[in-house]
Amino acid sequence: MPDLGPHAIFILAAYGVTFVAVAALAAAIVEDDRKQRRLLSDLERRGIRRRSASSPAKPNVSKAGKPPRKRRP
Repeated sequence: MPDLGPHAIFILAAYGVTFVAVAALAAAIVEDDRKQRRLLSDLERRGIRRRSASSPAKPNVSKAGKPPRKRRP
């Protein structure tokens, strides 16, 4: 183990606290992901679909069947 000097306990404690905080954040992210996936599958099971799963929007076409003209500045 490297010599950390007289402040070794504080340095190791800081690393420990940081490790615990990062691990807690990672666990919270994983748990939230599971919750969101569960809610999404429940909505899809009830027949509510995602907008991104639908067909793409139709292009903007004028009554004559031609795309609208671009305005000049």
